[in-house]
Amino acid sequence: MAVADNQNSLVATPRGPTLLEDFILREKITHFDHERIPERIVHARGSAAHGYFELTRSLKRYTTARLFTAVGQRTPVFTRFSTVAGGAGSVDTPRDVRGFAVKFYTEEGNFDLVGNNIPVFFIQDAMKFPDLVHSVKMEPDRAFPQAASAHDTFWDFISLTPESMHMIMWAMSDRTLPRSLRMIEGFGVHSFRLLDAKGNSTFVKFHWRPKLGIQSTVWDEALKLQAADNDFHRRDLFESIQAGAFPEWELAVQLFTEEQAEAFPFDHLDPTKIVPESLVPLQVIGRMVLDRWPDNFFAETEQVAFCPANLVPGIEFSNDPLLQGRLFSYLDTQLIRLGGPNFHQIPINQPKCPFANHQRDGHMQMQVHKGRVNYEPSSLQEDSPRADRRTGFRHHATPPDDGAKGRQRPESFADHYSQPRMFFTSLEAPEQAHLGVGAGVRTVQGGDAPGCASAWSATCATSTRGWRSA
Repeated sequence: MAVADNQNSLVATPRGPTLLEDFILREKITHFDHERIPERIVHARGSAAHGYFELTRSLKRYTTARLFTAVGQRTPVFTRFSTVAGGAGSVDTPRDVRGFAVKFYTEEGNFDLVGNNIPVFFIQDAMKFPDLVHSVKMEPDRAFPQAASAHDTFWDFISLTPESMHMIMWAMSDRTLPRSLRMIEGFGVHSFRLLDAKGNSTFVKFHWRPKLGIQSTVWDEALKLQAADNDFHRRDLFESIQAGAFPEWELAVQLFTEEQAEAFPFDHLDPTKIVPESLVPLQVIGRMVLDRWPDNFFAETEQVAFCPANLVPGIEFSNDPLLQGRLFSYLDTQLIRLGGPNFHQIPINQPKCPFANHQRDGHMQMQVHKGRVNYEPSSLQEDSPRADRRTGFRHHATPPDDGAKGRQRPESFADHYSQPRMFFTSLEAPEQAHLGVGAGVRTVQGGDAPGCASAWSATCATSTRGWRSA
């Protein structure tokens, strides 16, 4: 069967949610998710540590999520850092995006904030994710290069994908040659929603800011480090924790309303865009400290399963089409990597609060459930798990957008050049030289691209405070 569109997911309306009936998206991503066993397809090379998140400023006005409302409360976390392109046996120091994934073991269940050290992404729609990763991975007929993106298939894809312009400039900057994992930022990338007790919604973007500041190497230094120590970043993280120099990050948020979002000169649901701090300042609400190395690398760092769909009441998704696809893809990936539907029972993935459900049997079932009831509604067992309309998870009643169902992108996603220009002009001269983009970007720099509002492009903040080369 020929498909008419292999670039866009099926959405209810141009800015609406992705539809489960999109069998083309599901088949494409399902095959992609199952291509590697058991290594992760992306983010295979990772290092992680245990720690805690401490709330310093309450967001009770905006959300019912307890981890963001009780000042002083410490929530256990497990945080994994990773490269993207290389396999599990690759090196730590190539030019690459770094994954930054945090599992919060909250009183209400697990909340997974799964992001990167770059605030934007290469693509706007999850339909294109398999293509992106296939292009950046080893070429299929020769199995090289490993852990590198400077090869023909990647540049072929990028050259034909204008929406990647913003991310490729971040990727070619010094940000992808970090001096230490303790010196990288983290971003949730997507817009999420916070919901208060009445169901009112506020959009939120999450930012992790390292206490040590953002630092990088330069290309020659990265090459020397790679030759000297393939485990440079892993060793640095391990030794700092063993020495008691615990890595620490501030958690900051950008909060904005539907009305504010409508006034932005870009679409915040577009994952190739940032929300400039000049428009929505960061508010620091807490800190994360990593103070314990895993006891067993495989059991914890390799078996940890992050999933953007792991939420707690008071936090919800947006209609970002990349996020919508990730909600399906991550769960599907864990099913094949970790052996079946009970992967959440592996100790590193288990919630630390009491939990119960009607899920029985299945491969690798580790719990011995008691009682005769594994369904709802029921009247034969008083302690059987039941839905709770008062405290349970609720979805935001998002009004539908105008428009017809179809494979499409909203027109508000069409500007691919204004924010790359903003990023380039935010860099210092040495950083621009390291970027090595030449006349192409200088041409963009020469005038505002379509849709670029000079009032905010001139003052764009791209979180470069404290940024320097080692």
